[in-house]
Order: sequence, then C-alpha cells, then structure tokens
Amino acid sequence: MTPAQSVAQHRAQDEAFWRDIARQYDVEPGPINFEHGYFGRMTREVLRTYEQHLAYVNRSNSVYVRQRFDTEDSETLRADLAQLLDVPSREIALTRCASESLQTLIRNYNGLQPGDQVLISDLDYNSVQTAIRWLVKHRGVEVIEIRHAHPASYESLVNAYRDAFANHPRLKLMALTHMTHRTGLVMPVEPIAALAKAQNIDVILDGAHALGQLDFKLDELGVAFAGFNLQKWMGAPLSLGFIYVKQERLSAIDPDMGDERYAVDDILGRVPYGTPNIPALLTLTKVFEEHRAIGGSAVKGARLAYLRDLWVREVRDVPGIEVLTPDDPRLYCGITSLRFTRHQDQSLMTQRLLDEHGVFVVARTGSACGPCIRITPGFVTSADDVAKLVVALRALA
Repeated sequence: MTPAQSVAQHRAQDEAFWRDIARQYDVEPGPINFEHGYFGRMTREVLRTYEQHLAYVNRSNSVYVRQRFDTEDSETLRADLAQLLDVPSREIALTRCASESLQTLIRNYNGLQPGDQVLISDLDYNSVQTAIRWLVKHRGVEVIEIRHAHPASYESLVNAYRDAFANHPRLKLMALTHMTHRTGLVMPVEPIAALAKAQNIDVILDGAHALGQLDFKLDELGVAFAGFNLQKWMGAPLSLGFIYVKQERLSAIDPDMGDERYAVDDILGRVPYGTPNIPALLTLTKVFEEHRAIGGSAVKGARLAYLRDLWVREVRDVPGIEVLTPDDPRLYCGITSLRFTRHQDQSLMTQRLLDEHGVFVVARTGSACGPCIRITPGFVTSADDVAKLVVALRALA
C-alpha cells in the first residue's frame, strides 16, 4: 500500500471527518437512502453556487453567453476538467451525461463495414446495448453478446474477453463498462483493453460510475474512447457529462450528424449541438474544488468501499442471502448487489425493506447472475446507517 493509499484508508474510517462532510448536504427527512447510484447530491455550497449562476444567466441572457461563455468561460471550464483528469483539453468535450456520450461515440464510429462484429456483455448499460444493436441495421454488423460467469473473478472476466476475441475474429468494436450499474462489479479494464488492442479491436468505455468513485488515470486505461458522468460521484448538477477521445484516434469518430461548425480535428464537433445547461457548467469550478478538498477519487472510493465492506462482512454468510459481487478489492468499490434466495421477487423485497425497515434500495435485472438488489451508500451515509441496513437484511433473509 502506498502512503497515499494509507492516508485514504485512514480517512475512510474517520467518522468525525465524514460527519463534517455530511453536514455540507441538505437531506430530506425520510428513509435511509442506499440508492446513491442514480445521481449525486449537490452540497449546499454547490447548490448555492448553481442558483447564483442560474439567476445571473437568466438576468444577462445572451449578452453574457455570446460575449463571454461561448468564447472564454466554456474553454476555461474544459481546461479545468482536463487538468483534473490529467489529459489534454483537446481530448474531452462536455455533454449532458454518460449515455449521450456513449451513444454519440457508437453512432459516429466509422470503422465498421458490413459483416464486421461488435461486442457487448450482459453487464453493459441498457442504452449502450441498444446503441450497439442499432449498428446492425445501420452498419450491417453482427452483434456478439457474452454473459459473464457467476461468481465472477478477475481471471474469469479477462478470460471471457480473451475467449470472445479468439472465437470471433471479425470483431472490430466492443463496449466495456468500467463499473456495472447492476452489481457494482469493476471490470479489469487495462488487461482487457490490452487484449483488444492486440486484436485491433476498439473499446468504447462506459465510465458512468467510475469517475469520483474509482482512482484511475484516464490515459493509462488503454482505451481511446469513453463517456463519463459528472452528475453521479462528482456531485455536479444534473445534465453534465463528457466524452473522451484520444487525439490521435479522433478521425475514427465522425462529426455528429455532419457537424461543420468546428475544424475536422476538433472534438467539439463530435458531440450533439444544442444550448447546454450553462448555469450547471459554470458550477463545475466549485464542484472540482470540493472534490479535491475531500481528497479526490482516492478518498471518496476508499470511503464507499469501507461502507460496503461493513455490511457485506455481516451478511455474506447469512442463510437466505447471496452477495453477488466478489470481495476481491480489484473488482468492487461502493456498489454491491445481493439476492434474497428464499424469495423469488426481489422487487417485492425492496418494497419490504422500505415499508418494514425504512431502507431505500433498488432492484436490478438483466445480468446473467439473475435479479438482484443494488445497495449503494453515499457520502452522507454513516456507519450507523449501515448497521441499520444489516439489521434489516438479517430480518428479511
């Protein structure tokens, strides 16, 4: 463990520190929320900043937007994001969310010919799967779908892609999810991407849950194309994400809908055109400031993984409960899913958790391991909250 990792682990268990963090948020009274995976909550200060920008843009209207935002401030924000990611600003463009980013990359990828093969898995997000299948009609390709074995291991995940590449020599493009929204499983992106590169297969990475939860260097993942959210674990206002394309691979992505506003080597032409949520974008400076102050993704991820471990250790061996996400620290962070094995309808069990114990969670389907219940702590979640979750899970097992 590096000194930085040691600091992150120590801070993850400092309840006083996280009580101070929790005080920065306004939380509506109600059930204990273990569904922080949908979108992030803004801190009180971020919300105040957002409201100020909203009022200002509303007052100044196009005078500010035409004279300052379009020409200067938007580029400053993009540079701030690029600095946070440690990549050149020319390799990123702001979008409305990860789904828009990924659909844009898939739609405009120009390296496919009729008869080529494209790859998805059962763990990819629904809109990514449908976008890949859209290529059948519009590019004449064949979709290959793999279903990951359960329980998963680091080796089984890597081998699943190695086998798929060997068995399908016409593969040209694949989707890969860094952290699946269904079970929280974290994919071994670097070795999978290396295998894909050796076979000349391009990877489009879904990083929707990764940024702010996983500590990684974007330019070291080995992927040229990716889409991310800023509205989940970064805590930005809704409607913000970004697209990433390595500059040397930009020609593989066509300008969106033939966009001619930008030079052919400018990534800004690769994203859908429209009036963005300017007040939300202007709030990013405060979002990035708070992200760095808390310790960045290293500290955030360590805290979420710590909270996850608190409840998983208590229920992993409880009869009637199957925890679906492995305990290999390389394969999880904050999100983990389980199943009540004595009850067929997992959605009904989420309702019972809410009605009988005041715990709010969400059911998920679509993965090869079967229907499950996703449990996702957040930055306002306390160890006491986790203890109440454990009591509820044991009671319903």
